Amino acid sequence: MNTRHLCLLAALQVAALPAAAAEWAVDPGKSVIRFSGVQVGVPFTGRFERFKAAVDFDPAKPEAGHALVLVDLASARTGDVQRDQALPQKDWFDVKAASEARFEATRFVDKGQGDYAAIGTLTIRGTSRPVTLPFHLTLDGGAAHATGRVGLIRTEFGVGQGAWASGQWVALDVGVEVDIVATTSGH
Repeated sequence: MNTRHLCLLAALQVAALPAAAAEWAVDPGKSVIRFSGVQVGVPFTGRFERFKAAVDFDPAKPEAGHALVLVDLASARTGDVQRDQALPQKDWFDVKAASEARFEATRFVDKGQGDYAAIGTLTIRGTSRPVTLPFHLTLDGGAAHATGRVGLIRTEFGVGQGAWASGQWVALDVGVEVDIVATTSGH
């Protein structure tokens, strides 16, 4: 087990202890992380086919929650062969140097009526930036459905190097949408 895995396990254990938050098991078959952008004036969408998520969250104590989402950047698919082959390369996600994107929410804020904000840090290509992901949560017994969207500037994370850094061919604004289904066994 490498240092990264040990730190992840330690963080998850520490996050679960004091808060008595519910541990949610994300269903990868029913969940999706999508992205959208514009290339030469034409909008496109894609999705990450592989990701892992560990979520500890109690709606009664959102400030004590914690989430860690690891996205396999090599699993990005848009349906365009040329784009899909380019995304893992050095100019874009550079998966040989850093194969995962990491979002770690260290707390949640209740905005009312099922709306929340996940406050955390997003790391892509070794660059970390604070990110707030607004989302809507629907609870039904032991099941949860969360949907949210955040806008990012891709170059703030080093995505799009060389000729791609200007935004001339591919817009700098990127949307990331989450649609997560999870279950819990209780608090």
